[in-house]
Amino acid sequence: MTPSLRTGVDLVRVADVVESAGRFGDRYLTRIFTDHELASCFGDPPPAGQTWSSGAPLPWPVAESLAARFAAKEATLKVLRPPGCRPPWRTIEVRRAPGGGCDLALSGEAARLAATSGLCDLAVSLSHEAGLACAVVVAIAQGDGAASGEAPAAGPPATAEAPDAPEWSHLDAGSEGEPGEPGPRLAPVRWWGQHR
Repeated sequence: MTPSLRTGVDLVRVADVVESAGRFGDRYLTRIFTDHELASCFGDPPPAGQTWSSGAPLPWPVAESLAARFAAKEATLKVLRPPGCRPPWRTIEVRRAPGGGCDLALSGEAARLAATSGLCDLAVSLSHEAGLACAVVVAIAQGDGAASGEAPAAGPPATAEAPDAPEWSHLDAGSEGEPGEPGPRLAPVRWWGQHR
């Protein structure tokens, strides 16, 4: 079967993230975002005994970065096309590389959906401007499950690393644990775009 391209796009109002964080505080932040995502947006983790929100309104640059990551999670769902309930938010993680680019790391149910759909070569691009944040996620779907959304007959797709790829990471097929936990390599995830 010929590989196909899947694209997901999402747009988020930054003010909605500010409102949710203001209303629900850390309960909202830690339900949606991983520790890595929060640290990437806020800077260093909060000192012992303090929380991410600490009852203060989110600084606008932090809110923009969080909104872009939420848009990436929604765009990833559009690529994964879950047949029932969506996977937990924290199983879709935007990982910020030291150089500033972003990758996607899937774990648990999100990684399982990617594997059964034959998805590989996921790429993400984030942006924010004028009170809006957006994300585009693109993936190549290979195998029998690519067109129908059903599990491929022969398991996860075989992958070959491109020698000129800027950076590669992996999708975890682990449990519902933290993203980035070790698991079998299922598919490459390539950096694409620039973090803003």
